[in-house]
Amino acid sequence: MADVNVGQYNTLKVDRKVDFGFYLDDGKEGILLPKRFAPHGLKKGDEIAVFVYHDSDNRLVATTQKPLAVVGEIVMLKAVSVTKMGAFLDWGLMKDLFVAKSQQLGGMREGMTYLVKLYLDDMTGRVAATEKIESQLSNETLTVKEKDIVELLVYRQSELGWVMIINNTHLGLLHNSEVFTTLHAGDKHTGFVKAVLPGNKIDVVIGKPGFQKVEDESDKVLRLLRENNGYLPYHDKSDPQEIYDFFGMSKKTFKMTTGTLYKQRKIQFTQTGIKLLEN
Repeated sequence: MADVNVGQYNTLKVDRKVDFGFYLDDGKEGILLPKRFAPHGLKKGDEIAVFVYHDSDNRLVATTQKPLAVVGEIVMLKAVSVTKMGAFLDWGLMKDLFVAKSQQLGGMREGMTYLVKLYLDDMTGRVAATEKIESQLSNETLTVKEKDIVELLVYRQSELGWVMIINNTHLGLLHNSEVFTTLHAGDKHTGFVKAVLPGNKIDVVIGKPGFQKVEDESDKVLRLLRENNGYLPYHDKSDPQEIYDFFGMSKKTFKMTTGTLYKQRKIQFTQTGIKLLEN
């Protein structure tokens, strides 16, 4: 008997073919994979990875389309229609995603985008979404530690910086002093845990930790030097934003990286920039 997770990707076996598609084995009557979503050459006995959700008639249906998010994930989605009962969001599938009025923070408007979390509704078993994200996040028991690489989602701005959602589970803070590019709610970044503070407060940084980051950035600096005839007009007095715009790194990282390259005798500092040393 197949174990089917609604709102997730499942690998299911083709049970039988019909004129309008294929029924996939779920241990019951089968889940329909409509013909238009079936790959060419699919046949009985084959296994196929599909996303499973409910159609407009509340029947389980499978698709090879990829939604913008699965159950448990937080994502920015656009409202395509609004009713008295709630709003419908475009999540990349034929059937739009429902957000009940009770799960909205301040009312949704058609054409606007909203940060929501996908969940399975207890009453209907259907995939639904909620704007009430913060109550589902907790730092009481942490699943991360200092220097861990994490997935960061930009949540909201605060006086100290940007509140970030960590691995769809915790809240952390990206301090203003660590922001070197324009951020928007819903943006996704890879980062790391810089510090775990008393009360399980978490400071995070976009990028990779320590010298692992420097090593990666070293290759970038050397490549950019080669692409620009061995010279770049950037140094420790350059404007931080100019450095970020060109290299995609903070001024602190730039100084650490060029310092490492200088010690390795791969570059030379000049009065106006950095110069590649050919070995």
